[in-house]
Amino acid sequence: MTRRQYLSLTVGAAVAAAIGVTPIKAAQPKKSLIPKRVLGRTGVEVPIIGFGTGSLFQKAYQNRDEEAVQLLNDAVDLGITWFDTAHVYGVDGWSETIVGRVLKTRRKEVFVTTKIEGGTYDDIMRKLEISLKRLQTDYIDLLHVHWLKPNEVDLLGQKGYSVETYYKLREEKVVRFIGVSSHDDPLPVTEFIKRYDFDCVQLALNAAMQGVVQPGWRLAPEITHSFETITVPEAQKKNMGIIAMKTLAYGNLLGAPPDKAAAPTLIRYAWSLPVAAAIVGMTSLEQVEQNAALASAFQPMPPNEMRELSDRLSSANKVVLDDFFAHHSDVC
Repeated sequence: MTRRQYLSLTVGAAVAAAIGVTPIKAAQPKKSLIPKRVLGRTGVEVPIIGFGTGSLFQKAYQNRDEEAVQLLNDAVDLGITWFDTAHVYGVDGWSETIVGRVLKTRRKEVFVTTKIEGGTYDDIMRKLEISLKRLQTDYIDLLHVHWLKPNEVDLLGQKGYSVETYYKLREEKVVRFIGVSSHDDPLPVTEFIKRYDFDCVQLALNAAMQGVVQPGWRLAPEITHSFETITVPEAQKKNMGIIAMKTLAYGNLLGAPPDKAAAPTLIRYAWSLPVAAAIVGMTSLEQVEQNAALASAFQPMPPNEMRELSDRLSSANKVVLDDFFAHHSDVC
């Protein structure tokens, strides 16, 4: 039995346990059971779970390059065919380099996102050229403005900065789609997507961050909303592809009720929002298999359960998480 056949059997058994279906047999053709959704206005179907290669993945696989590459290949085998990386992830772009080793032989199977911080045309083009070399590809599926800052909404729209540059890259098909990501403050990114013609938005969306935003570092006291309450509706108006991240808050939400919750519950909450996918950091084959099975068995969480969970977790965790995400970086 090949490793790929073994993985298919493993995830098939996990899904069978979760939803009561017949396990996949080795003799059957391999087919991913992970559902797909349309990524907004892009029209592209993507798996509802993506592999995040930020700080958790980097810390777990420092000096273990071969194992990191194997884990990403295992993820693709199980239908997790979306990789999320960034120009600044890891020393000397380690994350992009590892992703590139998979793309070298499996480019047509993978939807890849990378991110570049806001800047001038020359700065962006220099970084993009490096990213393309690391990723061993001649195009990016989705390029994000990385972690939009409050003072960048006007600046990045000026001539010669990110917005104009991203438009040009999309027009020239160096990147298929363009987006923007935000970790902490919902107001700047909401204004950004109102003002500019971008395809996607990636946001920190989890059950503990909806509702009132508490005053904190870089967050003005008058901010009283969240990504879920103001940014998501604006993105929906423009039919943007909405992508969830930080669904487990780097493990800070994992634990026993009432203050914490299990990973399947937290990821299910994110998938029950109007998102195309959730990007989840994974650090072992066991986690990849479990998340693939969870995605395959997904059923939307009823609205009353979502409200109960978010009210409970927000009251216990939101102040701490607001400050954590205002300071946190995926750069290792």
